[in-house]
Amino acid sequence: MKKLLFFSVIGLLCLIATSVSAQFSRPISVGAGAGGTINLTDLGTVESKFAFYGELDYLFTPFVSVGLHGEKGTLAGNGYDSNFKNRYFAANINGKLRLGQFMGHVDNYSYYTLEANALSRILSNIYVGAGAGLMKNRIVNQLSPDYVKYIEKNNGELAEDRFGIHFVVPVNVGVDIPFGRTLYGPQWAINVNYQHTLTFDDNLDGIINKNNDQYGLISVGVKYALFNRK
Repeated sequence: MKKLLFFSVIGLLCLIATSVSAQFSRPISVGAGAGGTINLTDLGTVESKFAFYGELDYLFTPFVSVGLHGEKGTLAGNGYDSNFKNRYFAANINGKLRLGQFMGHVDNYSYYTLEANALSRILSNIYVGAGAGLMKNRIVNQLSPDYVKYIEKNNGELAEDRFGIHFVVPVNVGVDIPFGRTLYGPQWAINVNYQHTLTFDDNLDGIINKNNDQYGLISVGVKYALFNRK
């Protein structure tokens, strides 16, 4: 995880130091990337694991998008002489809003690209987003007898369904950094993103109590823009 964050920061600094442009003017982008998971579950010692994703976005403007996101990875944790591992799959539909939508010249992308300074271009690509989707669990856990007794004593229980599908809400914050120049603007972008996923049935680790489980994904990816806007 520390290496991932280090290389992410280095990559950002290198891109900022070179040519930085505004967000894609093209209407569709595809992307893929990978990163590390961080889970907030009953077994509180987190073991950061690997996850990867693919996505497809439609851009209403260069700064407002809606898209599909598919993700596969592993969550893991330990504590109280117990441990769990969840090899999950998740998919969602989401929307993102970038600061550039409020910085002027949204309807004239070419003019904006020529006029904006480097700082404005960087700020314009920072975004927040949210969505809704489904998550498929594949949970394996090993729980000590003493911890099971503790769970039951505190009105918790062991999940009977460790391979179920449940509703999730992902929340995103990140930045897209397009690079390269064409007649219609940049066609590639580096993406750095943190996605925090909320669940509603407290079953990422096979243990159910009064607090719903959550997890995060810190990722770095690449995007490629398709077609030309009419």
